[in-house]
Amino acid sequence: MPDDLLRALFADPDLPELLIRLGCAWGVGALIGLERTFRGRPAGFRTHALVCLASALLMLLGVQPQAWLEDADAALRTDPTRVAQGIMTGVGFIGAGVIFREGLTVRGLTTAASLWITAVLGLLYGAGYFEPAVIVSLLTLATLSAFHWIEKRVPAWHYAQLTVRYDTAAVPDEATLRSRFAACRVGITQIGYRLTENGRRFEYRLVVRTRSSAGFEPLCRQLRAETAVPAFRLAPMGD
Repeated sequence: MPDDLLRALFADPDLPELLIRLGCAWGVGALIGLERTFRGRPAGFRTHALVCLASALLMLLGVQPQAWLEDADAALRTDPTRVAQGIMTGVGFIGAGVIFREGLTVRGLTTAASLWITAVLGLLYGAGYFEPAVIVSLLTLATLSAFHWIEKRVPAWHYAQLTVRYDTAAVPDEATLRSRFAACRVGITQIGYRLTENGRRFEYRLVVRTRSSAGFEPLCRQLRAETAVPAFRLAPMGD
């Protein structure tokens, strides 16, 4: 029985095209995932490859129902767009799983978007639309890699959340705090206050910004040198 099944499978004239579609989807998904793995993202090489391959396989079932439905009339009534809708709904749950919030920072949005476009590419390859699929594959890889290189070189503000704790007897006023930060080339965009430890500690909760990714280092050195600062926390904001 297995021998008969294998002979029937390889005798199928559509098999080479099916393998090409699945292979292209698997390869493109792996390339996109490789870029995410290189960036240390939670969904990487294997996740993207499996998402793209699964999307292509399900789309193949949608566009060629005669291969798995014995009833010809039922095959004609099959709507491939419903398959696509179901796939995108399922990928939405996967994408939500890689997005997480840390304070005011939301991380994982780019990885979720890459999973979403990977699923769409799987649909294109599975349906046999090679021309747009190849173009979108190249654009996706360029967006994730080349655009990342461009972003690092475009002048932009770098933001961070900063919590500074002072002894109550030595708390600087807001104007003094701003001048100290300005001396380190760091600006304050938002400011909040908090009294802790039964009034023994005073906290400034700030959103600060600088022009350089390493621009927070002078500020950290200054805060470490202040004896009135028992603790502080600085967390960069970004995807």
